[in-house]
Amino acid sequence: MCDRDEAMAIVEQARQRYPDASHHCYAYLLGNPASAQAAMNDDGEPSGTAGKPIFNVIQHKGMSDVLVVVTRYFGGVKLGAGGLVRAYAAAAESVLAEAEKVESVPQVLCRLEMGFAQEQRLRHWAACHDGQVEEVSYGQSVVMTLRFPRDWMGELEQLCAAEQIQITLP
Repeated sequence: MCDRDEAMAIVEQARQRYPDASHHCYAYLLGNPASAQAAMNDDGEPSGTAGKPIFNVIQHKGMSDVLVVVTRYFGGVKLGAGGLVRAYAAAAESVLAEAEKVESVPQVLCRLEMGFAQEQRLRHWAACHDGQVEEVSYGQSVVMTLRFPRDWMGELEQLCAAEQIQITLP
């Protein structure tokens, strides 16, 4: 999940798939939990009884880049505020327990300009640090676009300073 538009498209798919459902309540958390984009929606349930419990489960699990949509059909029995909170939290807990977790490593994309003799050194560094050479062009010098885990940025900056390689972050 990348952004709000993608999240809302998925919520809309749930509405289209289950058009006769009473409620499609959701919560999402996108990006780094410390500075994330978040939203929740009760979709007609009493305020704070659906979206917030779903969101609390997402936070408690320490997850990000996740959307949970709970589709509910009214069964004729009023659950009350406490019952709704428990039902929505339990549904979110259940689905997140079964969800495939994928760890995301923050990446940096940079442009490196170097002499031809330094290209192999940079390629070796990239291979040893989970980097990926995305593009290379040859002219008066070698210009390489490199993607790698952000944790290695300091080390790459030291290498570039030592080898006199120009580094530019977009």
